[in-house]
Amino acid sequence: MPQLQVTVGSASGLHARPASLLVQAAARQTARVTLARPGQTAVDTRSLLSVLALAAKQGEELELTAVGEDADQALAELAALITEDHDAPAAR
Repeated sequence: MPQLQVTVGSASGLHARPASLLVQAAARQTARVTLARPGQTAVDTRSLLSVLALAAKQGEELELTAVGEDADQALAELAALITEDHDAPAAR
């Protein structure tokens, strides 16, 4: 089961906009992907409320784990969304 450490990139953390983009991208994946703080219970990346409940802040390290077909591809795509600063002027 592939796993990847990612750092939250958005200045305001994993708030509504980046969380929504993450959930939408996760819903398109064949693999099931979860997100968690290291050592804590993982949440389904397809659940907006669960992702928002993490209240992840900029610079915080999180673990992405994928199970299923195209797991590595799913991790790469979702990791890119988490690490991007969606609050930067060019991202809007």
